[in-house]
Amino acid sequence: MKTPYDVILKPVITEKSMTVAEQGKYTFIVAPEANKDEIKDAAEKLFGVKVTGVNIANFDGKVKRQRGKAGKTAAYKKAVVTIATEGKDISYLGKGGKAVKSGAKYKTSIEEFGFGQ
Repeated sequence: MKTPYDVILKPVITEKSMTVAEQGKYTFIVAPEANKDEIKDAAEKLFGVKVTGVNIANFDGKVKRQRGKAGKTAAYKKAVVTIATEGKDISYLGKGGKAVKSGAKYKTSIEEFGFGQ
């Protein structure tokens, strides 16, 4: 069984990924054998957010030359995870029949790794 730490390896911190993070889209390097369902479950467990969509892309290694010899960089898989940014207040009847409001169940941003809004 894979743990969430085995699925999501590290965040991608670039200028582009930081600008789309404001829209609730966070970018991660994930395990090459991970699928969308595993990535969604891992993000929800690790960060306590509600994931609405996952887009994945496979990247082949680039050919690099060093001292006249050709080599390849490592291949990797990148995932863009979209989270629900609209938190809905939940109201329920509390003690004495009074209406009680509670905040959103899920967070609306990922504060880990400097991702914040």
